[in-house]
Amino acid sequence: MSSRRQFIKQSSLATAGIILTSSSWGKFFIGKRPKVIIVGAGFAGLSAAYYLHKKKIDFVVLEARNRISGRVFSHTMDEQEKLVVELGAEWVGASHTRLQDLCNEFGLTLDNNQFNSHLIYKGKYHKSGEWDYSPEWKNKFAQLIAGYDKMSKADKIKLDKIDWWRYLVNNGCEGRDLDIRELLDSTDFGETIRHVSAFAALSEYAESSEKNEMDYKIRGGNSLLAQRMADEIGMGSIKLKHAVKRIVQDPKGGVEVHCTNEAVFKADKIICTAPAFAVKKINWQPALPAMQAAALDELQYARINKNPLLFSKRFWNAEDFDMVTDQLPHYFYHATKNQPSPKGVLISYTIGDKAAVVSNQDDQWKAAMVQQTLGPAFGDVGQLLERQVNYYWGNDEYSHGAYAIYGKGQWFGLRPILSRSHIHTHFAGEHLADWQGFMEGAINTGEAAAEKI
Repeated sequence: MSSRRQFIKQSSLATAGIILTSSSWGKFFIGKRPKVIIVGAGFAGLSAAYYLHKKKIDFVVLEARNRISGRVFSHTMDEQEKLVVELGAEWVGASHTRLQDLCNEFGLTLDNNQFNSHLIYKGKYHKSGEWDYSPEWKNKFAQLIAGYDKMSKADKIKLDKIDWWRYLVNNGCEGRDLDIRELLDSTDFGETIRHVSAFAALSEYAESSEKNEMDYKIRGGNSLLAQRMADEIGMGSIKLKHAVKRIVQDPKGGVEVHCTNEAVFKADKIICTAPAFAVKKINWQPALPAMQAAALDELQYARINKNPLLFSKRFWNAEDFDMVTDQLPHYFYHATKNQPSPKGVLISYTIGDKAAVVSNQDDQWKAAMVQQTLGPAFGDVGQLLERQVNYYWGNDEYSHGAYAIYGKGQWFGLRPILSRSHIHTHFAGEHLADWQGFMEGAINTGEAAAEKI
């Protein structure tokens, strides 16, 4: 299969070859090991730092937040019961081999985090195994997935120019089938499927695991991996509350990074792992190329709201419970699976316009909406609700969204531009990965940028 991962790797190798040829003039020169400034202490930045640490290359990591791990954000809902949920990145896929390797290296356990989905549609509750797509659409979709392997690059570029909703309709998905695909697929991409490149969607479903990479989670919280990497490289090399405001690069050699707290750092190279919104806010001197700046403006991020609800009893009666709905809460899943306790947490996961609406309401409103949605299936659950928290990634100061979404024409249009190095700066982050929204992608791109150094 010619996957997106292979396509990216081939593109990177081609770029590396051009850089080597244009700078070496027929000779192979090994200079001093460079000092490196890494912007961002999320998984991309930490994996880049860990790579450089093993190569004994000097670096410093600058992080704007008051914590490491970026958009990986583990949160303890009940200290006594030790119930941990993820306010940010959640799943480790079966194909996420690099993340699994790092977990093994640091002695972290991966627990099964697969679910069997229930459905609420048009006011009716359908248990797992009691609902499905029509046989006609299941057969057609299987044909589309099988056909992905045979697509040429020209076919893929053409497919990238339409959205996923249009592609489904063009291939006979209508009525209830289309409604349910919209509900499920928008959960994956964080916005309506009318905003998602058909190529980005089809390739992800064709290349991912049976559960679409919703397979595992790190026991104790995904942030533990960030902490293990930070401990290994040394927290002294990570500067928290150091937001970057200006980057000055001398084409002849050397960089300066200026922070909002007036700290200044000098080095030879930069690895910038910040999300697109934060990259655009930096004052680059010399300025980013016009095409790259425009691409940063065009790339959108998913508006996702996570509302974890702690209940005194796991009334859903199944550890592998999740449920998609056609109501405002949109999607529920059991966030404390494999965490022994009579208590449990359901996360109400909303996307797009729904997320913006839900995030603006108070806890009383959220609790009432959850009760209204879950009532047909489970009766009065309000009396079991102990507490709730909320995090809306659409309002996040640094990312203004949860993860990147490539729209019509953007996978082959924007991504190559965003991946280009700028003088002494290499870029990384989940927005440049083969699939968006996964920790694996952040790690892959961070290590790839460090390898260039």
